[in-house]
Amino acid sequence: MLMIRLSRVGKKNLPMYRLVISEKARDPYGRALEILGSYNPHSKDLQVKADRVKYWLSKGSQMSPTVNNLLLDKKIIDGKKVMASKPGKKKEEKK
Repeated sequence: MLMIRLSRVGKKNLPMYRLVISEKARDPYGRALEILGSYNPHSKDLQVKADRVKYWLSKGSQMSPTVNNLLLDKKIIDGKKVMASKPGKKKEEKK
């Protein structure tokens, strides 16, 4: 299954992310089918090839929850936001 997700690039302590499409089982930092855009979390700048994202979605590819929420904010796709991660329960410390 094809998946649109983020792949980290950039310096240590200064991450930048690429929006890539690749197989779900493949390493996201390896070779991707296509680079669809980039995201800078510091300036909240998202640059996306909207036509290519819509093309891949029409072919049946999926998105990670984070990518889904970013594209919704940019109004590239329609739908609802998805919880990107489930909050874990804190384990009580043993005394």
